[in-house]
Amino acid sequence: MFSVASARQELDKGNVSSLELTRACLARLQAIDSELHSCLLVDEKGALAAAAEADERLRKGERGSLLGIPYLVKDILMTKGLRTTAASKILENYIAPYDATVIRKLKKAGAVMLGKTNLDEFAHGSSTENSAFGPTKNPWDLSRVPGGSSGGSAAAMAAGLCLFALGTDTGGSIRQPASFCNLVGLKPSYGRVSRFGLLSMTSSTDTIGPLTRTVEDAAMVLELIAGRDTKDATTLSVPVGDYHLPLSQGFKGLKIGVIPSYFEDGLDEGLRTEAIRALEIFKKEGAEIINLDLPYNQYSVPVYYVITPSEVSSNLARFDGIGWGRAEEGADNLLSFYKATRGHGFGPEAKRRIMLGTFALSAGYAEAYYKKAQAVRELIKLDFAQAFQKVEVIFTPTSPHAAFKLGEQVNNPLAMYLEDIYLAGASLAGLPAISVPGGFTEIDGQELPFGWQFIGPMAQEASVLRAAAAWEKINNYQERRPNL
Repeated sequence: MFSVASARQELDKGNVSSLELTRACLARLQAIDSELHSCLLVDEKGALAAAAEADERLRKGERGSLLGIPYLVKDILMTKGLRTTAASKILENYIAPYDATVIRKLKKAGAVMLGKTNLDEFAHGSSTENSAFGPTKNPWDLSRVPGGSSGGSAAAMAAGLCLFALGTDTGGSIRQPASFCNLVGLKPSYGRVSRFGLLSMTSSTDTIGPLTRTVEDAAMVLELIAGRDTKDATTLSVPVGDYHLPLSQGFKGLKIGVIPSYFEDGLDEGLRTEAIRALEIFKKEGAEIINLDLPYNQYSVPVYYVITPSEVSSNLARFDGIGWGRAEEGADNLLSFYKATRGHGFGPEAKRRIMLGTFALSAGYAEAYYKKAQAVRELIKLDFAQAFQKVEVIFTPTSPHAAFKLGEQVNNPLAMYLEDIYLAGASLAGLPAISVPGGFTEIDGQELPFGWQFIGPMAQEASVLRAAAAWEKINNYQERRPNL
């Protein structure tokens, strides 16, 4: 399967057409996805029409980074005229009336949308087991999860069903699936990519980003979807850079920060050994390794899981069966109607987060929980700001381990929340972060992928792309494919 960059060259030379690429993706999707369950919707008619239009633009001499490139999108982004469910029964038959800004940009660029991918309901989860329409499986081992909440996008990319996929990352939901599926997963800075048309989970940390085969592909997608948007007041006014420029700079002279506690208890022993080896490679390639102390970052998971349910409870209040979503019949008063509609429409994890958040925001408790969490969040931001006066990027594992078994943690919310232990800090601080294939570890006689994370200063996506590209060129782990 082509990377975005290699497909771009072949399309521009006329060696392959967008229709050929699109038909190949659709055929593979039809052949494989019944096992993976990575997609909730396939728009074959729309994809073929978009591919034909892209080929016409190519024949006329037009060129563009994503013109004619087939992709999939997480089903939490609005797609005009198509179902947008957020993997929830409450939106099972909802047809989006407009396109999200990122979808509009991709359409204008001539990219070809194949369909919508599965996720944890409303992006609440780390395994894609919370989908109302069934779990997605990991292409590297069908008995394991692909990660979450962007697990459908990750599984589809790993299986070669598309050339890139869009996910969302609120506390790790692009980076963790990328780690589990041997992909590059980029979480841009908060506000770098417009959230207009995203069904909000946690409005203060939601980001949209790519899952790709290579770092270069991630840079290509980000360049197109990033930028200021008048429909999203939180978008940054900082200009979008040429993200290709740093990809060839390597490790030489790069100051890389390390948090020693991240490589102690809680990290899989095999990954710890590989992390030490990676640090030696960084130094051999000319990087300077600097130990850091981020004292408040140890509280990032509890802070995140106070702030996130609080915003979830507010954001999901709109889905009441009147203005949005399914409406249950037979209720004889408004309270009964709400109970029936929301009780049947929301899954267990959505209900759990709504209740936790409502409690944290309630009279008498908001001061003790929500406001205190926000105060610690500011200290976490300060930790990172001080660290980036000394280093250019921070290196961490993406996840404490490789992909776990389906069902292994589904009844243990605390264990699932701790999946974000290396990820939540960057989200709370709004920083860019990337997961890049780190290698493979043997579990039960099988080799499974894992990832390394690089975190950068606010609006400095170039820094994390540079570090990830330097690692990728040394190891080429991205060239390995699951045996499907």
